[in-house]
Amino acid sequence: MKIHEFQAKQLLARYGLAVPEGRECTTAREVAEAYETFPTELCVVKAQIHAGGRGKGGGVKLVRSRDEARAAAEAMLGKPLITHQTGPEGQLVRRLWIEEGSDIAAEYYIGIAIDRERQCPVMMASSEGGMEIEEVAANTPEKILKAAFSPTTGLEVAEARRLATGIGIPSDLVEPASAFLTSLASLFCELDCSLAEINPLVRTKDGAVLALDAKINFDDSGLFRHPELAELRDRDEEDPREVEASKFDLSYITLDGNIGCMVNGAGLAMATMDVIKLYGGEPANFLDVGGGASTENVTAAFRILLSDEQVEGVLINIFGGIMKCDVLANGVVEAVKQIELEVPLVVRLEGTNVEQGREILQDSGLPIISAADLDEAAKKICAAVKGA
Repeated sequence: MKIHEFQAKQLLARYGLAVPEGRECTTAREVAEAYETFPTELCVVKAQIHAGGRGKGGGVKLVRSRDEARAAAEAMLGKPLITHQTGPEGQLVRRLWIEEGSDIAAEYYIGIAIDRERQCPVMMASSEGGMEIEEVAANTPEKILKAAFSPTTGLEVAEARRLATGIGIPSDLVEPASAFLTSLASLFCELDCSLAEINPLVRTKDGAVLALDAKINFDDSGLFRHPELAELRDRDEEDPREVEASKFDLSYITLDGNIGCMVNGAGLAMATMDVIKLYGGEPANFLDVGGGASTENVTAAFRILLSDEQVEGVLINIFGGIMKCDVLANGVVEAVKQIELEVPLVVRLEGTNVEQGREILQDSGLPIISAADLDEAAKKICAAVKGA
């Protein structure tokens, strides 16, 4: 689960981490009024959307007067903000964050993510604050320092000092910077985060260390322990189909192609999309029905797939283990009966109760194209879509 920058900063402040004073606003008038409450002439108005690259897209504006603050707000609110992470359609700006300006002396990058190989959190630190960390990793990887730590004991102070010193924090600020890093690590673990990123962490000319920007994502599987965090979810920032899928314990991901994919399991999803691309097709999405979906869930999954207007064909690829092929077949038949199917549908089943599943599809009298294996299924759906 993602949250907005202003929400992330509020969590940082709760853990004693320094952030600029700011205020959330939903109207241009509120932004103008908020501007007058800050002690600095220079303030920053930021669009609040769940995407990076806001500054390059025009979603971050420096203002030096009440009128400039209002004008910046009017230019952003109610309009789509397009960044490299939103796609060409952009994301509608519904709220803003205005904060006091900072007299910046230096910028740094701090991030925490889960290292799958080490099976623990890893803090990354770099002197290249404000840069995309992927660019730093590709061009100057030596400028990224790392420290793995235990989720139970947290980041050791000695490691925090090593990182702070290594990225060029002045000696007189190493202790407060180290305290910032250890507290960020505590937040990450205690709140079941999947990502915590401060970019940039800044050192001001008066010797303060604070988070100028913040991005925090949470592990959905841990939200049951944090109902107060679940309330921070902004469904306006999410794909409506992903939200609908989550109601049925389904996982849905939107892509850019025209072939919808229903699968069970992330590995099978990757393989399915790879083979579709091998035969010249492009996946429009994939919907993972998981291992124990019911007929009702499968019906809902099919409806969600077809609700995507860019879908010109559907490939269902199921390997029945816990998920039984006859249950899947009944769900597909029920969905096709309820929805006027106007695109080609190819189904490949294998595994538990596969013969019953194939019989259900064959006896349905519906325009369903069967396939014996994934290779055949991909060929058939790509050919059907091209033919249509």
